[in-house]
Amino acid sequence: MEFVIVTGMSGAGKSAALKFLEDMGFFCVDNLPPLLIEKFAEACFNSGSEIEKIALGIDIRGGKLFDDFFVGLDKLDVDYGYKILFLDASDNVLLKRYKESRRSHPLAKNDRIGIGIKRERNLLERVKKRADYIIDTSYMLTRELKEKISDIFIDKQDFNSLVITILSFGFKYGIPEDADLVFDVRFIANPFYVPELKCKTGKDKEVRDYVLSYDTSEKFLEKLTDMIDFLIPNYILEGKNQLLIGIGCTGGKHRSVTLAEELYKILKQRQESVNIKHRDIDNDARRL
Repeated sequence: MEFVIVTGMSGAGKSAALKFLEDMGFFCVDNLPPLLIEKFAEACFNSGSEIEKIALGIDIRGGKLFDDFFVGLDKLDVDYGYKILFLDASDNVLLKRYKESRRSHPLAKNDRIGIGIKRERNLLERVKKRADYIIDTSYMLTRELKEKISDIFIDKQDFNSLVITILSFGFKYGIPEDADLVFDVRFIANPFYVPELKCKTGKDKEVRDYVLSYDTSEKFLEKLTDMIDFLIPNYILEGKNQLLIGIGCTGGKHRSVTLAEELYKILKQRQESVNIKHRDIDNDARRL
């Protein structure tokens, strides 16, 4: 029998993960009190039922009962095999999701949402360390999360928890606070000052050809790729599960977009979990 415990940060996608597992044939139970984990597992494993795959959702909604989570896990270790799937996201992303949904955080009480997120992260630190799979959903689309879960539990692919996001941005709008690596490409000639390219973006062929026509662009990509190839396996060994690479130019519309797209193409050939975002690509368009 396959037994999966789904847990993680509130707002990181646990409910969606359980829904996907249910669609994949798992018998799913959400928010079971941790003290009942052993009894539930015993009933499932010893009932002689035809249930072969079980997913159990455990989260902070259990309140103080969550303190009993490790007691339940320790008892499971003795008699039953299980895997822990931990859903995570950056604090900034979680805060944004809560504001958009207008929901209150279960640990915020009368405090700010950010305080509730920090409390929960501290509480879940031990659980995360014991997790078999950690998925950072900060920059994942819903379909990408579904594909990742399918890769793990259906296709049984080797799990790589590191998700790489390449983010283009404009320095005039600020450096991304959650970026792990930031690269300034303002040393490349700016298509903004070419009249026929001014209103286009780095996703247009004319701008791309212009930016890549400079040897410095090609050399930058070559050296950047070499460095990232060196860093990725070391980040994975260190247990990092989210790498955000920021590439910035003045307005985040031409040079940074072009080079972010090129880096994405290169890394996508070597790494499955690569995403690309263009934070400021439309900002200047509204000002022209």
